[in-house]
Amino acid sequence: MRSGAAPVGALDLRSRSGRPLVFATYLAPRLLPVYEVIVAAVGERLGIPVRLELGTSFNQLVNGDVDLAFLCGLPYVRLAEQLDPLAAPVVAGDRYGGRPVYFSDVIVRSESPFQTFADLRGAAWSFNDPDSHSGYLATLARLLELGETDAFFGRVIDAGWHQVSIELVASGLVDASAVDSHVLAVELRDRPDLANRLRVIESFGPSPIQPVVARRSLDAGFRRRLRDTLASLAGDGLSQGLVERLTPITDDWYDPIRAMLARVTEAGLTLSPTDPAASRALGPADR
Repeated sequence: MRSGAAPVGALDLRSRSGRPLVFATYLAPRLLPVYEVIVAAVGERLGIPVRLELGTSFNQLVNGDVDLAFLCGLPYVRLAEQLDPLAAPVVAGDRYGGRPVYFSDVIVRSESPFQTFADLRGAAWSFNDPDSHSGYLATLARLLELGETDAFFGRVIDAGWHQVSIELVASGLVDASAVDSHVLAVELRDRPDLANRLRVIESFGPSPIQPVVARRSLDAGFRRRLRDTLASLAGDGLSQGLVERLTPITDDWYDPIRAMLARVTEAGLTLSPTDPAASRALGPADR
């Protein structure tokens, strides 16, 4: 900090907890380097100790083991009464229009006969996580739009992560999957061979992208300082993950996900693995 002093809220936090400000990521590990940059920058600019963990349960946010998190929009709307959305990334690329949005890209193998999502009746499908908007809820919403049920796919695998779903499709182990467009863009950049192996047949969205959230029990002034700090970040550390900047957001930005969840819940639509053994075969290192 320019003044050399930490803000009052930060000092209060350290004296109360006796530990660093704890961030956790519940998002795709493919983007972990970007989260590491963000957390380190917050600690440096606010002059406080920070730590980034891999989140294991949303209860960590509820009970205070975690102070801030990189969180999907779906679990955010479920926990919104206890969380304050601070900022969200703006992904580089014309399709994002400088807004904190992303898409669910439905991918198939390049040589696949499938041309649209509706063609996938009876196909083998993988999703990354039932708490994912882009890989799970958005798929259910599309099925609902088409008047379909969870019997639409012939085989379903819980892949655990978008990166695993990408590999399952590319290798031919499943026919298709809906994956986070941001994760897919980074994967295509770093693995150019995938561009010849995969094809996007449909995109759901745009949807509100995953927020950085803080527990509402944190000091309100400190949360404002965190929001301002996140919004000031830019540069090479973010661009390595194809992120232009972080922009402040408010709860109402996630109303589209809230409405989608309400429609899917009212319809009683879910998507369960039809092949639990195959899902379990994906080891911890892959999931």
